[in-house]
Amino acid sequence: MASKRYAEVGNFCVACGTCQKVCPMSAISIWKGVIARIDKNKCVGCGKCVKECPAGTIEFKDREEEHETEKEMV
Repeated sequence: MASKRYAEVGNFCVACGTCQKVCPMSAISIWKGVIARIDKNKCVGCGKCVKECPAGTIEFKDREEEHETEKEMV
């Protein structure tokens, strides 16, 4: 069963790799050495990256809200 939330990286990511190291699902990669990217399809919403991010730039997003936004756009 998919989690109701997933993590998303904000604009103040320093690409330190901490989140990538603690992610149990290998859902995080560092893109071009500049910013972390989280594969929301792999993310299970455990919160380890949110807790460990030294920049405090990772936050949770609600999957249900995302689906509602997509429906409004159609």
